Amino acid sequence: MQAYFLRPFSIALLTFCAAITQADAQESSVPKYKFNLPPSAELQYAVKAKQSGLSIEGETLTKWKAADGKFSLSNEVRAMLVGKILETTSEGGVDDYGLAPTSYTEKRFHKAATTASFNRETKAISFSASDLTYPIKGGEQDRNTAIWQLLSVARAAPAKFKPGAEWPFFVVGQHDADPWTFKTLRMEKIKTPLGDLSALHLSRSPQPDKKGQQVDIWIAPTLDWYPVRIRYTDPDGEFIEQTLSSVKKL
Repeated sequence: MQAYFLRPFSIALLTFCAAITQADAQESSVPKYKFNLPPSAELQYAVKAKQSGLSIEGETLTKWKAADGKFSLSNEVRAMLVGKILETTSEGGVDDYGLAPTSYTEKRFHKAATTASFNRETKAISFSASDLTYPIKGGEQDRNTAIWQLLSVARAAPAKFKPGAEWPFFVVGQHDADPWTFKTLRMEKIKTPLGDLSALHLSRSPQPDKKGQQVDIWIAPTLDWYPVRIRYTDPDGEFIEQTLSSVKKL
């Protein structure tokens, strides 16, 4: 059981399998989108997963706060019988691009915390667990903030989120960074503990030459565009899925 938890929920917030060179990763800056940040809230998610042949259940508590030009975003994942097995925290400000992280910290089960730092003065991104550095060109996100930046863009320009529309980002993780592109799919009905909700389905697929995760997100216009479901699927078919069970505005 312990060996299982060293892996699955650690990748729940967008872990990649392969490192990439800085030149390949960041050829240009991210487009500058209009954005509208959602209200501060605490969101509870029910978690189910299939990993190493096991079916696992748990819960995630997400805390999102945005006020006075600053934001904080944290996720705490707990699994039955084990307790807390993953903690992630992002902090930063808001600039012309939207969310502008200054730090991203991830604490995995039985492992030391790692931090990615966005130095806004020197315009450089660095890592506690890697010697890589990347320039800050504008619009860079981390694995926590990427989804919330995306939904903030959707809140500002919902008419542009038509099927087939693509939304590129540059996303920073524990050791390195990678370009992501979210593709708008369709509106779908999602069954949740809050009832059936209409949600916009967006998907991020790994690049063809990389063995990364597919990330599927469903955001609900009637719930301030909060994520109502997030699903991470590995190349071998194993998955982790989070479904919204409660929302408390702060």
